[in-house]
Amino acid sequence: MRVLVVEDEVKMAALLRRGLEEEGMAVDVAVSGEDAMPRAGATDYDAIVLDVMLSGTDGFETCRRMRESGVWAPVLMLTARDAVEDRVAGLDGGADDYLTKPFSFSELLARLRALARRGPVERPAELAAGGLRMDPATRQVWRGEAEIALSAKEFSLLEVFMRRPGEVLSRFQLLEHAWDYDYENRSNVVDVYVRYLRRKIDEPFGTDTIETIRGAGYRLKKD
Repeated sequence: MRVLVVEDEVKMAALLRRGLEEEGMAVDVAVSGEDAMPRAGATDYDAIVLDVMLSGTDGFETCRRMRESGVWAPVLMLTARDAVEDRVAGLDGGADDYLTKPFSFSELLARLRALARRGPVERPAELAAGGLRMDPATRQVWRGEAEIALSAKEFSLLEVFMRRPGEVLSRFQLLEHAWDYDYENRSNVVDVYVRYLRRKIDEPFGTDTIETIRGAGYRLKKD
């Protein structure tokens, strides 16, 4: 494995480097978010260990910028802050895992091995398809710069489409992902909510994003 450690505490960075190299890993160290960005963009790392409390650009923002620039190496965030909102911010910003200091080095190794098995799969914090952008964390949707207000169920249905752009989805698949099993009125609810979505995401903009595939279901255009 080749790992990038982003840590501005010299002693901690040295300990991590030595420990990981003793496990046979190739390790690069960056002392700031600004230093990490070009390294991450130029090298295919198997994993990135990213400290949250960096001076200058913090770990949350560094992770977000990496994802925006197309760096999809798995990110393990380290922090002395164990508040739930910090973990949520890191994961919603594009991180794959979170480890609170102090930590067991054997646990760090196990988490890195698990992340490396996933590989550099594209996992953007924001979804984009059909000229739309969606932030599942803040539950916001935009077409261009215009924000679109959706109900909770409209948002859930659109999220199903945006996680599978270009794929034909049957009414059953849409029901399965956007409604729970206790929902009784399942006859035409998908068709009704697709109409609601079209009135909000397409008609005001003169677009035709959600296609009806006769006899099969619906499809969200990729572009």
